[in-house]
Amino acid sequence: MTKTIHPLLLCGGSGTRLWPLSRKSYPKQFTELTGDTSLFQAAALHLSGDGYGAPVVVTGGDFRFIVTEQLAGVEIAAQATLIEPEGRNTAPAVLAGALLLQREAPDALMLVAPSDHVIPDPARFGAAVQAAAPAAEAGQLVTFGIRPDRPETGYGWLELSEAPQDDFAPVPQKLRRFVEKPDAATAQAMLEGGRHLWNAGIFLFSPDTIVAAFEAYQPAMLEMVRRALEAAEPDLGFTRLDPAAWTGIEDISIDYAVMEKAGNLTVVPYAGAWSDLGGWESVWRESGPDADGIAVSGPATAIDCRNTLLRAEDDQQVLVGIGLDDIVAVAMPDAVLVARKDRAQDVKTAVAVLKAEGAVQAETLPRDYRPWGWFESLVVGGRFQVKRIHVHPGAALSLQSHHHRSEHWIVVEGTARVTVDETVTLVTENQSVYIPLGAVHRMENPGKVPMVLIEVQTGSYLGEDDIIRYEDVYARGQGAKG
Repeated sequence: MTKTIHPLLLCGGSGTRLWPLSRKSYPKQFTELTGDTSLFQAAALHLSGDGYGAPVVVTGGDFRFIVTEQLAGVEIAAQATLIEPEGRNTAPAVLAGALLLQREAPDALMLVAPSDHVIPDPARFGAAVQAAAPAAEAGQLVTFGIRPDRPETGYGWLELSEAPQDDFAPVPQKLRRFVEKPDAATAQAMLEGGRHLWNAGIFLFSPDTIVAAFEAYQPAMLEMVRRALEAAEPDLGFTRLDPAAWTGIEDISIDYAVMEKAGNLTVVPYAGAWSDLGGWESVWRESGPDADGIAVSGPATAIDCRNTLLRAEDDQQVLVGIGLDDIVAVAMPDAVLVARKDRAQDVKTAVAVLKAEGAVQAETLPRDYRPWGWFESLVVGGRFQVKRIHVHPGAALSLQSHHHRSEHWIVVEGTARVTVDETVTLVTENQSVYIPLGAVHRMENPGKVPMVLIEVQTGSYLGEDDIIRYEDVYARGQGAKG
């Protein structure tokens, strides 16, 4: 009988290649790019059910509550959520998950999967995973190679020991070598040669096997990650890896750290659809363009266009493209991207330029997500700001006060329990309450539906760091936002 397979979901990245939709404050794995669930939720769902154990999630501190909320949204509970003090690439993250599973589920297999990929046929991929399981149980480091359909230069490739079977059945075979991202001519030659597959960065092995590989090829990293896990602190159901041990760990991918050095490598060919959504051209391809190559999302209209992606991300917008060819246009409330599809990979350069210029749009969305819900600024003036605040059922903001601003709250949906100094009142729809400057206050949602209110701030300073925090169910420190 095949061992239980525990997914290790990697979701600490803050990629910029899908800006302005994906930003450091809310990266692409948490967005609904190709369906009604986020990429992270889709990954968790696809790798669940018969044969799978609860996932282990590795993420950053800023995303820990987003992870919990999104998993709850698809009724999945993580076995553990490891919080990295800082992102150090995939090798330390995979090793931390392996050491945890070695301790808590030593007889299981672990399936390492990025949480921002698209696999449209999870049943077919699941069959490939089951086909790979015997090799993983036998001590192999198994990777999955995607059947290429174009000379892609944005992916690494895998060279097989022999060509896959004609029907591309998921039959494990020896992996000859990893190939770096190629130039166009090399990619074309590999595509035509028939012995190369795309490297999806998805792996299956036992915890003991991968830990042994780190012991052989990265002993210093193994010692540091082990210390970081042993000294980890529990925090509201999360496991915070020790910052002191984590700081000096090398920033390196699992491929470079271990896989390219190991001799016990097996590859399982996979003929189904797959994409890492590594840029807007990939999103266009996965969005199902029509016969003219047009893909639209949201309130967008294409007139006399070809091979074009139009996305409007706000219901209050209207995006119209006329006579466009090979263009990507993405409209957000606070930023708009227009680029040729063949230049879409250069978006990260634009983000770097915006960041250097001090533009908040480079890294931050207009909607700010917090453990209790989210807020967005509707109007900002010199000494006032108007926000919409959404509070999840049962959630509460911290008990706090402000040095520089007063606030007026108007409930527009649901019911709020409001504390102002010693007074606690219920405020229902179309009712309001005033929070004087310096008053100790809190808002809570005691109901079973979301609570939405409009907040009007007035004062000399309206920054999110103007908070004196007295009590917080989310254990955030002084000056933390929200």
